[in-house]
Amino acid sequence: MATSKASKVKLDPARIPAHIAIIMDGNGRWAKRRFLPRVAGHKQGMQNVKTITKAASRLGVKVLTLYAFSTENWKRPGSEVNYLMRLPVDFFNDFMPDLIKENVKVEVMGELDDLPPQTRQASEEAMADTANNTGMILNFALNYGGRDELVHAAQKLAKQVQEGELSPDDIDDRHFANALMTGFLGDLADPDLLIRTSGELRISNFLLWQIAYSELVFVDDYWPDFSPAALEAAIAEYQARDRRFGGLKK
Repeated sequence: MATSKASKVKLDPARIPAHIAIIMDGNGRWAKRRFLPRVAGHKQGMQNVKTITKAASRLGVKVLTLYAFSTENWKRPGSEVNYLMRLPVDFFNDFMPDLIKENVKVEVMGELDDLPPQTRQASEEAMADTANNTGMILNFALNYGGRDELVHAAQKLAKQVQEGELSPDDIDDRHFANALMTGFLGDLADPDLLIRTSGELRISNFLLWQIAYSELVFVDDYWPDFSPAALEAAIAEYQARDRRFGGLKK
């Protein structure tokens, strides 16, 4: 169910979700409504990443995971894919001083070896340049797919079994979670809150294991229009819910 228009809300600072994941949807439709090419929407969407990153960091969010490019997005027209592959390069070149100033640590997860060299290099340099930052983790899912991630985790565990490092009977939730691309996040790997913009009501192959008990909030705004106030409204909706994780509260 989509939230209504964002308005000023009062948040409980003690209950800010530690990990927020966002499916940044609607860039192309935002551009189409303005009679602009789709790439103009992607450019504006990347500008909004800067705005929402700062807002989330200042609210006390510990991890912000953004779905930037899926393994299925390669099916789009070549010109659009090429533009999307250029965006991370421009983003990191332009936004790095602000990331350093905000003490934000950049991580990029996905099939990075399949990215164009320039895109992969920009991602790796951003991670290296912010490696010592101790604030919010800005985690980009780039060339990422949830099913692909699960397959790779299964292969990783199977290899450990094959090499005698692990018994099949020892594989449990913890081992599987550690084998996922979010394993480096430890106890913060599972999003408390998943937000999808543009009014679409689906998950689109994103963090399939990790969102088992995430609170889902769907908003009508296209991603370029998703504001800090809309982020706060989504968090307020999260704070209004009763999270039981399959159990009952006394």
